[in-house]
Amino acid sequence: MSQGILLFIEQRDGVLNRTSFEAMVAAQSIAESTGEKLSAIVVGKAIAAVASDVASRKLERVYTVEDDKLAEYTPDGYVEALKQTIEKLDPRFVILSHTYQVRDFAPKLAAALGKTFVTDCVGFRVEDGDVVFTRQIFQGKISTDVRVNGNPPIFASFQAGAYRADKAESAESPAEITALDVNMSGVEIRAQSEPKFQEAKQAVDLSQAPLIVAVGRGIKSQENIEMVQKLAEAMGAEIAASRPICDNEWLPMDRQIGSSGQTVSPKLYLAVGISGAIQHVVGMKNSQTIVAINKDAEAPIFDIADYGIVGDLFDIVPALTAEINKVKGSS
Repeated sequence: MSQGILLFIEQRDGVLNRTSFEAMVAAQSIAESTGEKLSAIVVGKAIAAVASDVASRKLERVYTVEDDKLAEYTPDGYVEALKQTIEKLDPRFVILSHTYQVRDFAPKLAAALGKTFVTDCVGFRVEDGDVVFTRQIFQGKISTDVRVNGNPPIFASFQAGAYRADKAESAESPAEITALDVNMSGVEIRAQSEPKFQEAKQAVDLSQAPLIVAVGRGIKSQENIEMVQKLAEAMGAEIAASRPICDNEWLPMDRQIGSSGQTVSPKLYLAVGISGAIQHVVGMKNSQTIVAINKDAEAPIFDIADYGIVGDLFDIVPALTAEINKVKGSS
């Protein structure tokens, strides 16, 4: 009988994707709610450091799968390695973070096993012994519940930012790390890797940024973006934007936060001139600390902000930048 939860840990070139720790929070919560034991799996080559990092968290065990054909990510290699592993371990749930890599291989993996894949979840609850997953539709305006009636394992990916990575529970003692053997001899790697998404010119993975300064239509014109960029530079933060800014091509599309952009959960999210439309909020509401600057005291962004500054951003942003630079200069 299937039992346990298997958490997929994403890594590339030995660097762990922090959204895996966000998915870990979801997996730890499911394990606590259901009584299932939680294990993690790391796939690749030379992944000892990643496995050791993961083993420091509250898990039953960390499995590693290493092979020369897994040194670089390919859907062919990962699907075969994980298919064999899942057939051996027979978990009840396979939990993943909803990243570009997972979107690439996980549907094929679930189909190869004939199992259900519930994608882009933002939460869950346990009802009558079943795990009911929550997904958002219509750009986050409606939440839907998904209950899977098929046989396990059930695949579920969690949206970046749905849980906070810093909430992943640590262990009193490291989990045991177990190497698993897979037979990759007959696997044909058909995909040829191109340059990584993060390395493309202007492209940025905002989900990895600890500090974000986001600008909205309150900035009024493209020429004023420079003022916010100076603040971001002073803070050592990434600059981001709401959809109107990117639609007007004042900032590249890869800087957009929201339901049609990136989902983030940084330590600090500073919203400058952003009203707080639901399409934007779903992309940043799980930030650890939210600070909003807006001259409209009734702006929806203040409903979720930890700190709100009601005032003219054209007065506040330069003053804030000058103060930060002054503090940095005196340190």
